[in-house]
Amino acid sequence: LSLKFGDIGNLKGLVIRFLLTTSYYQLSVQNWFSLHRLQLLYNHSVLATFNATRIYAPASYSFHCEHVSSLQKYDALLIPSSANDVSKLWEVTFIDFQIQGFNIQEGHFAYAKDCASFFSPAILMGLVMSLILLLVLAYALHMLIHLKSLDRHYECKASPAYFAQMKDNDMGDDKEPLRSSGNESYELRNQQFCKIYI
Repeated sequence: LSLKFGDIGNLKGLVIRFLLTTSYYQLSVQNWFSLHRLQLLYNHSVLATFNATRIYAPASYSFHCEHVSSLQKYDALLIPSSANDVSKLWEVTFIDFQIQGFNIQEGHFAYAKDCASFFSPAILMGLVMSLILLLVLAYALHMLIHLKSLDRHYECKASPAYFAQMKDNDMGDDKEPLRSSGNESYELRNQQFCKIYI
């Protein structure tokens, strides 16, 4: 596919040539076309050559990309063919680029396969946020599963401690003095304890 621009400034007879091929892929069960090479010609001689990468689409589709460029800031889909080539001195950028080499009907582009990556920064950030929310949900479920019920009830039992028998006349008192070696101490008569089950 050749685009002829004629004379532009000092360039006489400038032509941009796109070398396209089509291949059949059994996995997708259809033909695909791809752009292999881009050449800049003037005066019928090749001035610069760029190898194209990731520019392909089904043969019945067109290919569309916001920027097809040799510059790194635009993801460099066009790469100089060799280190010693003159193409290193050229910077080529196509804006709102769309191409279709085969199965063109009524002079209109077919449905476009876009060059947008599946892992753009926005999509990647969305995946990271989804992963964080999933981890928070998993932690919350883990805490709920291991949460013990707050089923409270009280059970009071008599103390298993035994004390020496007290005098009958002191049974009505809550406490009774104990005398030993001159020190005075008291013992609780009705000692009980409570257990709280949680």
